Formats: sequence, C-alpha cells, structure tokens
Amino acid sequence: MKLLFTAAAILAAIPAAASAQDATGTVTINANVAPKCLFTTPSATITIPELAGADGKLDAATVNGQTRTLVGWCNGTAATMAVTAAPLLNAGSGGTSFDNHVDFTATALANAVSADDTTTVVGPGTPSSVGLFAGDIVVTLSGAASAGGKLLLAGAYTGNVVVTLSPTVAAP
Repeated sequence: MKLLFTAAAILAAIPAAASAQDATGTVTINANVAPKCLFTTPSATITIPELAGADGKLDAATVNGQTRTLVGWCNGTAATMAVTAAPLLNAGSGGTSFDNHVDFTATALANAVSADDTTTVVGPGTPSSVGLFAGDIVVTLSGAASAGGKLLLAGAYTGNVVVTLSPTVAAP
C-alpha cells in the first residue's frame, strides 16, 4: 500500500511540472569601437647622396620627385591627415657665401586625398579629410630651393616630414 501511495504521489506531481510556466530573461550587449588611426609602416628614409650640382649650388632634381610610402589606416569617417615638413639643414654656419638650408614642399597622398606643407612657413599644413581608409600614404618632395641660391655648405643635411593621422574626435 505504501508503494502504491508513493507511485500515486509521483504521478500526481508530473502533470503539475508539465504545466509550469516558462520564463525568459534577456541580456542586451552594447559595444563600441572608438575612432582611431594607426600607422602600420610608420617610417621611411630618403637618402640623397649629393645635394649640390657641379656648380656647387643645389641640384633641385636630387630632391624633387623623391617619394617614400608609409602605410596606415583610419576607421572613422571624420579622420584627417596633416603634413609638417622641416627643411634640410646643415649644422654649420653658411656665412655670407654659402647656404646651409634647403627648403621644399612635402605632399602626402592617401585615399585619393592630399595634404601638404612647405618648409618656408613654420608649422603644419592645413589638415585634409581622408575619412575611412586603409593603405598607402605616399609622401613626395617638390619645390626644392636653397634659401639664398648660394653655394651649399659641405657636410650632412637633415630634415624630415611628419604625417599626422587624426581620428578627429569631436568634443561632446
């Protein structure tokens, strides 16, 4: 009898479990990717073995048309690119007969958009909107000229071109 009573209690409990009400909960997932820019190839070098022509003055053709390629990307539609160029300088004193300073213009091309800067004006050039892009940033030199058109002072000359990619995040 005790066995029969236990079986009846189990059978009575089965319909109650089958008629239990289902309940659900939801977890919402929110995520974000911040606007960023990154160089994957952040540097390159241009080496010009001889700046001066046979007459001792700047041979502009040794500078003009020189190119190097950086590689980068920006994942935001408001991204910009700016160029800052620093002239080729020799640390020695040029005196009255010699130049120790070579100016030029640097142009960067990315995503079919260019930005440039000239060394004759201090500070970066005007930024250009490059938007979303991933790929080559080709930097080209042009417009080379010695400051006074004089003979170039012997020695090492150094300058640079800095390309800045900015996600241009607006302040809230």
